[in-house]
Amino acid sequence: MLDKILSFYTKYFAIWVIIFGVLAYLFPKPFQALGPGMDWFFALTMFGIGAVLKTEDFKRIAAKPSIVLIGTAAQYTIMPFGAFAIAKLFNLPTEIAVGLILTGSAPGAMSSNVMSYIAKADVAYSVSLTTVSTLLCPVLTPGLTFILAGSRLEIPFWNMVFSVIKMVIVPLFIGFGVRYYFKNKIEKILAVFPAISVTFIIFICSLVIALNKAHIGQVTWIILLTVIILNIYGMLAGYGVGKAFQMEPARRKTLAIEIGMQNAGLGTVLALEHFGKETALPAAAFVFICIITASIMAEIWRRQAPTPIAE
Repeated sequence: MLDKILSFYTKYFAIWVIIFGVLAYLFPKPFQALGPGMDWFFALTMFGIGAVLKTEDFKRIAAKPSIVLIGTAAQYTIMPFGAFAIAKLFNLPTEIAVGLILTGSAPGAMSSNVMSYIAKADVAYSVSLTTVSTLLCPVLTPGLTFILAGSRLEIPFWNMVFSVIKMVIVPLFIGFGVRYYFKNKIEKILAVFPAISVTFIIFICSLVIALNKAHIGQVTWIILLTVIILNIYGMLAGYGVGKAFQMEPARRKTLAIEIGMQNAGLGTVLALEHFGKETALPAAAFVFICIITASIMAEIWRRQAPTPIAE
């Protein structure tokens, strides 16, 4: 019974993000009180993801390096340079432009694994891509932000590197270690860990909305438009890359979801920690937009006949 409740809670986390986002806007003070725990919230999110990873996930990466390399390269070129081009095209204010580029330079979202599962895509491929892009993000996320946005604003590269290691890599491997060394005990409560991650993603999104209530009315239309364009462009380009490399339809769907969904929660935390509230707005908006669009596409693909995946 508990597993079913947790599965329902995790599957429909898009609804909870929207509900709590609205509540945070209407009643910001209780959510603003969560501010001091922001880094811990994200670390616990990554711990929850690490706890559901298996040794087989890493073996899968080693067994099929080419498709993982293609997907990772697409992740760190399509979205960062797309964000840069969109920021230029719309002549965005400096803070918003940096926030959009930071969002585009983030690794794949952990929630993409859930969406791939709902869409009946290749979940194993999704996990592999998310894992590799996350492991590379301590260098690539601040590095790409520095290259693409450094002329607009001073980018604290090394501070961002250490932040990502502290909030992403360390808790991810602690979670993986807990799963590895306490396998039998963890299996019984495995459904709890994705629910933990979803809960703290909701906290982070709600906190950003609460902190930025004064700014939201002023810049929402710019943020929403550019974020929607970036998200749809990422999904279309991801599917196109899969088709160009003659991947099975299930893997094309995986790439579309993986590239279209950024770990904007990380972008939000980095923006708040190293830049400011306004810079965090594109990442916060992207969380909402990518969850909604991915949920819609996952449901459409779920209703289609499943396609076999070549091993």
